[in-house]
Amino acid sequence: MGLLYYGGSRDPIMVEDRALAHLKVVVATKLRRNESFTLSWQHPEGAEPGRSTIWLHPSIPLRFVFDESEPPELSAEWITAMAHSANSSGGIMLLPEQVESEE
Repeated sequence: MGLLYYGGSRDPIMVEDRALAHLKVVVATKLRRNESFTLSWQHPEGAEPGRSTIWLHPSIPLRFVFDESEPPELSAEWITAMAHSANSSGGIMLLPEQVESEE
């Protein structure tokens, strides 16, 4: 389980490593362009039920911490889907990766 530290909070946001790796690419791209946006997610099992949203801005400290030492292979489709949602008025909604079945 990866961790996303936001602002001055000592309490990290827990995100599965693979999802966090994809999210990092989209967030870094947006912030490098000096763009602000929201990030929303459903609380994980074992936490208080509900969902949260944060405002991401280039001036707010952000740190990604991964359990795995090697980065996963990234899915261009998942990154593209997150990037499109980041550009919407609703911002990024962190959803599970959609895997296309081969039939």
